[in-house]
Amino acid sequence: MSFYKSVELFDDENFIELLKIISPGSPLRVGLDNVLKAKTGGLIIIGDDEEILKLVDGGFELNAKYSPASLYELAKMDGAIVIDGNIDQIRFANTQLMPNQDIATQETGTRHRTAERVAKQTEAIVIAISQRRSVITIYKGNKKYIVEDNNTLLTKANQAFQTLEKAKLSQEQALLNLNALEFSDMATIYDVVFAMSKVELVLRLTDIMERYLLALGDEGFLIRNQYEQLIGRTKDDRELLIKDYVIEEINKKNFKKKIEALSSEDLIDLSKIAKIMGFSGYNENLDKPTSPKGYRLLNKIHKLPESIIENIVDYFGKLSNILNASIEELDEVEGIGEIRATYIRNGLIKMKKLAVLDRQI
Repeated sequence: MSFYKSVELFDDENFIELLKIISPGSPLRVGLDNVLKAKTGGLIIIGDDEEILKLVDGGFELNAKYSPASLYELAKMDGAIVIDGNIDQIRFANTQLMPNQDIATQETGTRHRTAERVAKQTEAIVIAISQRRSVITIYKGNKKYIVEDNNTLLTKANQAFQTLEKAKLSQEQALLNLNALEFSDMATIYDVVFAMSKVELVLRLTDIMERYLLALGDEGFLIRNQYEQLIGRTKDDRELLIKDYVIEEINKKNFKKKIEALSSEDLIDLSKIAKIMGFSGYNENLDKPTSPKGYRLLNKIHKLPESIIENIVDYFGKLSNILNASIEELDEVEGIGEIRATYIRNGLIKMKKLAVLDRQI
């Protein structure tokens, strides 16, 4: 099972929780890796609530502080190991787990069949380490995740990063083009939804990268630094496009949910994004002109407070009016004095020149 397929099996909350506790360098992962290398196999359940303890039969109660070394030593015995939910204490060792045998399982080995049944019955995280295949398999509820080795994960993470780099470059080109068109008051619905589609694609790829980085833990330090430098303010880009262009307030509230629900194929269909954004006539003509309110470009002016940006947009209504405003007119906006008005005016003029140059390049 590939990491991508495993990702699809878990919802965000459960999967992120899982990746955190088993990421390389974490105390639990160190212990699991030691058991794996020793080829002793193991069955470990994370959690000690009443429903779980009802399934515990025999063995001995420890209530000892968890450590990777203790897990390694206890796994040499045949029975299961019960660890508390915070992974602070080893509660039981060498015990038998007695789940309901009527629970369906797709597994073949005794250890893995037990693990799957316990996970389904209790919703706990149950870990089975195969003695013969040297594989760590994690179960939670009806879900299953096979832990891949660090080298495989790192290779896949690098491949995902390269894909993200290309998508990010495409996004930046789309936004630079939109910058120039906005300054010239020539933006169309097509230009806006095209940029939005590129931003959304990058955000989807960042979700995959984040999961790889969680799975890699300390091993992903270098690629995480590269990733953080690359991704920048992509989430802000989407928020500002929404504020600039999404037509109705009700659409703004539902926009993210609706666009995230689009399939990869639908994301290429710009008319569907236009519909979600609330543009009228989106099916007939994506070349219809449209004007931004000005949030996105004003946010590019260094250290301009959000409250001031809101006041400017409220006062002038749209970007073209802001661009045509004199220093005196900007000075009339609440919270803007002559010095700040000059700063804003000069900042917009400088950005316009850069936008034209970027588009020519």
